[in-house]
Amino acid sequence: MSNTVNVRIPTVLRPMAGGNSSVELTGATVGDVVGELVGVYPGLKENLVDEAGAVRKFVNVYLNDEDIRFLEKLETAVTDGDEVAILPAVAGG
Repeated sequence: MSNTVNVRIPTVLRPMAGGNSSVELTGATVGDVVGELVGVYPGLKENLVDEAGAVRKFVNVYLNDEDIRFLEKLETAVTDGDEVAILPAVAGG
């Protein structure tokens, strides 16, 4: 069953997502939604997932403000109206 979720796209990645700050996509899991996102905006793929399809280490993905690394990662189920936020890690020193 596919659910419609809102995906928030960070400013740094918006040029690769048609300038959108958010998009509505469908899926049963966070992985489905990320897969649809990179399918619609292929330029995002290199920045979000590695060759194996896993979320890159320097990218944080949140489902309703919870880090998916502490849930079921890309297998985390989504429901209608959920929000997925993509946040590239920021390094500083």
